[in-house]
Amino acid sequence: MDSNFIDYVKIFCRSGNGGAGSTHLHREKFVPKGGPDGGDGGRGGHVYIKGNRNYWTLIHLKYERHVFAGNGEAGGKNRSFGADGEDKTIEVPLGTVAYDADTREPLCEITEDGQVEILLKGGRGGQGNWHFRTSTLQTPRFAQPGEAGIERNVVLELKVLADVGLVGFPNAGKSTLLSVVSAAKPKIADYPFTTLEPNLGIVSYRDSKSFVMADIPGIIEGAHEGKGIGIRFLRHIERNSVLLFMVPATSENVKKDYEILLGELRQYNPELLDKERVLAITKCDLITEKDEEKIAKKLPDIPCVFISSVAGKGIETLKDLLWTAINS
Repeated sequence: MDSNFIDYVKIFCRSGNGGAGSTHLHREKFVPKGGPDGGDGGRGGHVYIKGNRNYWTLIHLKYERHVFAGNGEAGGKNRSFGADGEDKTIEVPLGTVAYDADTREPLCEITEDGQVEILLKGGRGGQGNWHFRTSTLQTPRFAQPGEAGIERNVVLELKVLADVGLVGFPNAGKSTLLSVVSAAKPKIADYPFTTLEPNLGIVSYRDSKSFVMADIPGIIEGAHEGKGIGIRFLRHIERNSVLLFMVPATSENVKKDYEILLGELRQYNPELLDKERVLAITKCDLITEKDEEKIAKKLPDIPCVFISSVAGKGIETLKDLLWTAINS
């Protein structure tokens, strides 16, 4: 299946060369030996990156692997400036990070709609000979060449921006929860890896408040090593301010499953453990109250709630816990 959700592209970018300065000497019918009047060359085009909230994926860049800005034009006579090269702008969804593909040096991060950053500067235009005249050199027959543009392989990575990221094994009930608390319509079925791409939903809260929840592909042991769809999944968790861990009530050991999930995050990026955490024990319609009491005695020391997305149990309590965590 060829997904429409593309969160990684590599693009070859080149900014424009600066135009050369002119070496023109002024000539008119009655001025056979005028002075230098060569104008400056135009600057080469820049390559910009710009945030656009209407994009949710990088798929529009999948087949646009080369971005070349225009070259600046040469200067002319009568101190006329050459035209600047045409700039190029790459529009990306919010949450996109740009890296140098060869050195992995971070170039910029786009988090706001309309935010513009320069990826590559165009070369400066050369100065015309008019700049180089002196009392002892009144007719310089030289000018500056234009500065060369820059070439760079750029990697664009999208990391989904959401207040709450759902963390759980495949088939933990993440998609079902998102479909219940928001208007999102993720694909839901009773088998692993139903969710192959992040789904975002806006969750309504009290007094017209709301927050964004991201259902991200399920984690498996070894995800930090790239097993399953591991690394692709873990990248998106970096941007969520609160992590909602989800473990089914039917699990043999809820606390152990939570600790496995936590271990995968720790091995991928220890800083993820600094985020606020909430644990939801899902699918509680499948167990008895006695089972629930038994599980409750062995839970980790973080805010926990028993929920059933199907029966609507504990959903409002979960929203309260998440809102508190988001604003803590």
